[in-house]
Amino acid sequence: RELAGFSLGQADLVRRAMSKKKHDVMEKERQHFVTGCAENGISAQVANEIFDDMSSFASYAFNKSHAACYAYVAYQTAYLKCHYPSEFMAALLTSVLDNTDKVIEYSGECQRLGLQLLPPSINISAGGFTVDGKNIRFGLNAVKNVGRNLIAAVVRERSEKPYRSLYDFCKRMHGTELNRRAVESLIKCGAFDETGATRRALLQSVEGVLKSVETDSRKNLEGQLDLFSQAGGEEEMDDYHIPALPEFELGELLQLEKEVSGLYLSGHPLDAYRERIKTIGGCRLADLSGEDAKLYDGKTVNVVCAIIKTKFMTTRSNTMMAFTNVEDLSGTMEILIFPKVLAGCRDALRDNAVVVVTGRVSVKEEENAKLVAEEIVPIEEYDPGRRPGEAPRRAAGKKGLYLKLPSRHCPEFGKVENLLTIFEGGMPVYMYFEDQKQLTQAPRNLWTLDNELLYSELRRILGEKAVATK
Repeated sequence: RELAGFSLGQADLVRRAMSKKKHDVMEKERQHFVTGCAENGISAQVANEIFDDMSSFASYAFNKSHAACYAYVAYQTAYLKCHYPSEFMAALLTSVLDNTDKVIEYSGECQRLGLQLLPPSINISAGGFTVDGKNIRFGLNAVKNVGRNLIAAVVRERSEKPYRSLYDFCKRMHGTELNRRAVESLIKCGAFDETGATRRALLQSVEGVLKSVETDSRKNLEGQLDLFSQAGGEEEMDDYHIPALPEFELGELLQLEKEVSGLYLSGHPLDAYRERIKTIGGCRLADLSGEDAKLYDGKTVNVVCAIIKTKFMTTRSNTMMAFTNVEDLSGTMEILIFPKVLAGCRDALRDNAVVVVTGRVSVKEEENAKLVAEEIVPIEEYDPGRRPGEAPRRAAGKKGLYLKLPSRHCPEFGKVENLLTIFEGGMPVYMYFEDQKQLTQAPRNLWTLDNELLYSELRRILGEKAVATK
């Protein structure tokens, strides 16, 4: 403003371009700056030199004292991470307790450093993440639906003696902020595993335990004592029988943990596919959402990930699209699935399902990076030699049913879908849609039986030339 007579708006445009490192915007303003300086008696040479200084600053710069402070803190943290990795990572995780994406990212770094992130424990965990031997114990403050005042009371109470069982815990916490939802969340994340009962059994017993504790408390208040309490001290009503039930399947356990902690604690859906992931290659989600995301902007990449949650939405044209949150071992990301792609992959969008996403990276100013899906397939069905949209390669000698339909929205499509559901089997089904001129493999739940009655009915609906087996 002082040198070139810029308005406040013009000056702010240059400031914003400098702060966002937008050299192209800076260059567009150069001539305006030089012209304005000339009107104030400043030569073009001097004006250009001043503007060159501003342009170089836009590359990345800050003052020397600021740089010195950064260097000092960077050296301190590097030293701590090198010599005290468990303590450093525990403190780092505690600092981002409420940011699930960062917790996932840093837990991945723990794994790289050989540090195991242990599940929560009602007798060991504190509010934040803590060091447990050479590993790190999950902090109770990161468990959803459990208040911080309750956690503080839990830690205080166990200093006298550890909790022996779910009943013992509920009895000693009675009268605090304890409620059924908090107890269930602690069970789901594994905080009561050390009591010896399975999570399935504990969850089924929560209501009975809480009612028993409430009844005992009421009796004590009313001064009612039974024969056992008069004869045997405190051990008479000091437990509740938890039935011996089999544990949930690993997939169910992981889903429960994810629900209440935001993380998979007993493992990860991708663990079983580590060798397969190596052969597929592709990008990590952390690479696509971190500081280097701009390097991938507009590029098509492959990502192996687990589905967290999918939200479906109707577009203006009355078709369905989806926003899917996915996770790998490095972080999380949102994937946009437009109607045409969604029609071919909807069956793969199950929670916890492991899929290969092929998509284009979109990085916009002031927004998190997104992946626009071109294809999503279950990892078991992924064929690295096939381009997105191509018909899947068939196994040698395996028979397939081929159908030709006008479109996905034609009346015949619903009838065909119903028939295939009735004759469900193991034979792959391929559909050619004339409006899109595209051959796609039907979802696994529409694969069918090699049955002549089915074929004759399909021919009646679609016509003789629209049904074939190969």
